[in-house]
Amino acid sequence: MDASISTKDLKSKLDRREIVLVETLAPERYREAHIPGALNIPPEQIKELAPQLLPNKNAEIVTYCANAH
Repeated sequence: MDASISTKDLKSKLDRREIVLVETLAPERYREAHIPGALNIPPEQIKELAPQLLPNKNAEIVTYCANAH
């Protein structure tokens, strides 16, 4: 499912621990800055890391990325 979430709704869901937040940039960028509590799963490592880090197939997952481009 592709959808957007507002900053306000994201914060609310994070505060209530209703979602899993995944940052999809390179580990170097994750180390520089990320939303507290976010997991880092770079796109090229999804098949390897997702089963380990996202075992609950029913969880609501929000992904995000950002860069200068």
